[in-house]
Amino acid sequence: MQENKIIKRCSWCEGHDIYIKYHDEEWGVPVHDEIKHFEFLLLETMQAGLSWLTILKRRENYRNAFANFDPRVVAEFKTAEIEQLMQNTGIIRNLRKIEAAVSNAKQFINIQNEFGSFDKFIWGFTQGKTIKNNWQSSDEIKPTTLLSDTVTKELKKRGFKFVGSTTVYAHLQAIGVVNDHVVDCFRCHN
Repeated sequence: MQENKIIKRCSWCEGHDIYIKYHDEEWGVPVHDEIKHFEFLLLETMQAGLSWLTILKRRENYRNAFANFDPRVVAEFKTAEIEQLMQNTGIIRNLRKIEAAVSNAKQFINIQNEFGSFDKFIWGFTQGKTIKNNWQSSDEIKPTTLLSDTVTKELKKRGFKFVGSTTVYAHLQAIGVVNDHVVDCFRCHN
């Protein structure tokens, strides 16, 4: 007789299949792909002031609306494309956030040109290493850190919008620069 093994996860993801899938397969996994970097940055900025679940449920709509998260295409969006996005019921229709996505795509490309890749830029803040926290509980995790404050300051200096320290910290967690899986989570040591 085989024993059923209970899988322990971070408490924040329990309760919804989309959250669980995101937690189990993506959250905290080191990202080094430029398109994936832009995807997470765009989604995190769209999430500002909303729940992450709200955005995850619309992720494929965002993928379709924002050219498969290709920053070179998004950077070229003009008034007509922005107006179309404002009519798209599959995404959050916030003009300031949509305009920020286009502007941020341009800044993303500028960073790629300056550093060789956005990946080199963002991972440069930790010398290419993941910061591994050893939280006992999700309640211990703060919404911002000195690292997120530093990265935020640099992004804002470069013209990025909707990149407050909380948004940036969520981004750093999503792309694996920070591993905030709690110690008893099965993903903590992966």
